[in-house]
Amino acid sequence: MVNFNGDIDSKDHHFFNQNNRGFRYGDALFETIRVVNGNIYFLEEHYLRLMSSMRILRMEIPMNFTMEFFEEEIKKTIKANKDAPAHRIRFVVFRNDGGFYTPSTNDISHVVEVNELKTPFYVLDEAPYEVELFKDFFVNKDMLSNLKTNNRILNVVAGVYAKENDYQNCFLLNNEKSVVEAINGNIFVVSGSAIKTPPLEDGCLNGIIRKKLISMLKDDVGFNLVAESVSPFELQKADEIFITNTISGIIPVTKYRKKQFNSEISKKLVGRLNTLARLAH
Repeated sequence: MVNFNGDIDSKDHHFFNQNNRGFRYGDALFETIRVVNGNIYFLEEHYLRLMSSMRILRMEIPMNFTMEFFEEEIKKTIKANKDAPAHRIRFVVFRNDGGFYTPSTNDISHVVEVNELKTPFYVLDEAPYEVELFKDFFVNKDMLSNLKTNNRILNVVAGVYAKENDYQNCFLLNNEKSVVEAINGNIFVVSGSAIKTPPLEDGCLNGIIRKKLISMLKDDVGFNLVAESVSPFELQKADEIFITNTISGIIPVTKYRKKQFNSEISKKLVGRLNTLARLAH
């Protein structure tokens, strides 16, 4: 079942057509959210990021679009679907039909989708996870790249490239050839006690888990975390590389080119992330 503007419909219900601006121009934003036993992980952070992104894109935010409304729309959609301990939510906001590039209205609609997750906890997958650089196209160094918009064709093509070459993921570069992020998440590069993640100014997504790990580690005397540009040359010198996103939590990279990586820091952080997520309700 799918929630369209508060109404619950079957997944095959045709609730928009070819005039939809998300389809025509990518004029849409989305949040991917983890919900466990009815508890929405990092609810406030997801809501505030969505509101900030809508303002940047000059979408009209309805008066009733409060955090309580956001939460209720998610829970309503979960209730209408198969009962499970953990769910993946995709909350999409798009500008309403009308106009060509320039919209005739800034009013918005929303869609909420639900999918079941296999585990209620963040767990590390021990399977091999090889990555490569994607160098055909580049991420722009601007604020739009920080937003979670429907304009994801670069990620799509990079995903096709990874699949064709038997990689589990690819790292995306910006126009200055700095490593920005993975196809589906932010990246962290570990060298000894130093942990580096690309800054927002380089064009990476303003990820929720990225922000949480930065906050968690900034006062940890055992680590020196910095948000600085990452050169492709640093990847093969690193002790460990991991990817973060809201659904998987932490994904350790096991191989980049000829370099094999350990996952010691990832294993230490995933438990702390689970604790943080449970306390965030």
